[in-house]
Amino acid sequence: MKIIADLHLHSRYSRACSKDITLQNLEKYAKLKGLNLLGTGDFQHPKWLPELKEQLTDNGKGIMLNKTGFPFVLQTEIALVYTQDGKGRRIHNIVLAPSFEVADQMVEYLLKKVRIDYDGRPIFKIPCPQFVEELKKISPEIEIIPAHAWTPWFSVFGSMSGFNSLKECFQEQTKHIHAIETGLSSDPAMNWRLTQLDNISLISNSDSHSAYPWRIGREATVFEMKELSYAELIKAIRENKIVETWEFFAEEGKYHFDGHRTCGISMSPKESNSVKKICPVCKKPMTIGVASRVEELADREGKSPNAKPYRNLIPLSEIISHVVGGTVSGKKAWEQYNKLVNAFGNELAALTATKEELAKHVDLRLATTISQASTVKWKPGYDGVYGIPLFEGETHKEKTVTQKDLGSY
Repeated sequence: MKIIADLHLHSRYSRACSKDITLQNLEKYAKLKGLNLLGTGDFQHPKWLPELKEQLTDNGKGIMLNKTGFPFVLQTEIALVYTQDGKGRRIHNIVLAPSFEVADQMVEYLLKKVRIDYDGRPIFKIPCPQFVEELKKISPEIEIIPAHAWTPWFSVFGSMSGFNSLKECFQEQTKHIHAIETGLSSDPAMNWRLTQLDNISLISNSDSHSAYPWRIGREATVFEMKELSYAELIKAIRENKIVETWEFFAEEGKYHFDGHRTCGISMSPKESNSVKKICPVCKKPMTIGVASRVEELADREGKSPNAKPYRNLIPLSEIISHVVGGTVSGKKAWEQYNKLVNAFGNELAALTATKEELAKHVDLRLATTISQASTVKWKPGYDGVYGIPLFEGETHKEKTVTQKDLGSY
């Protein structure tokens, strides 16, 4: 059976997250997207965990079902901030747990370190090797996955606080790391360029801070499983039984290119290298994005021998709001979104429909734009700014780098 999963979410108790995140809303919008398995987010939080226990029931196989039977898996994200080799490290990890009993034991362990009630994504001064080793003592079924592995500030390969290899980060515990989350600013093809990742599963999740369809499921992983069970899910992750992943366009990610948001400067790796990664406007170091970091660590061109298919998608709400005007949450966008979801069954089906099929339900301009979204050009994201799609015939007037900007470099 094919399971379409988004395994990295947050609750309303996480900082900068929507107060509308409930299990009911997560189920509602997951179905609109075409997802059939979700992470719970934040299972260690002292207000969210009781809600999960009250509303979810273990199916006897480690999958938590709500009252309508929609499945969740116990999941959280933990931030580890510490010093190693004279450098400050800030590594975020996704954690999956097989039962409420194991979740309780993990909470007990975390409470010995620091309080956990201030945020759904708590911070601990625990080195990654120690964290993995101690969680595995709680249960070998716990799975630890480096989150958004390339994000500059908070990830295993991040340019500002990460490492050059999984081995440097996790040391002797690397044997327990079977997957990484590629994140919004990279896609699988970028990760294939590192031979060190050949035997690592590349999974994709939304890291959503809301339940709405322009966030939840914007990235997801399709697994092949014999049955819907925690053991089968972990087996699929550990043995790379991935059918495909749904991907943001990496260019839409907030950290794809190098840049300096304050000065409106965005640069490709080649352009950035030509100015020694210094902002040509203010002369301060730029935030080094994912594309540059991949170039730095890559040791080949081409595919990994274990490469899995993937497809790049723009959230349907974003495409609609671009065509009809207003915001992704506006009345006009919802009207067209609901038309398409009702016609095709879910968002993925609508996004992959032909122009002719789409035009039976919405006007030709919108149908054409949706059908052409896979070939769109981009103004890439940088330094915390999302990338902007440039649909056919469009340009974007945001500041671009000129030779004058480059000065003497």
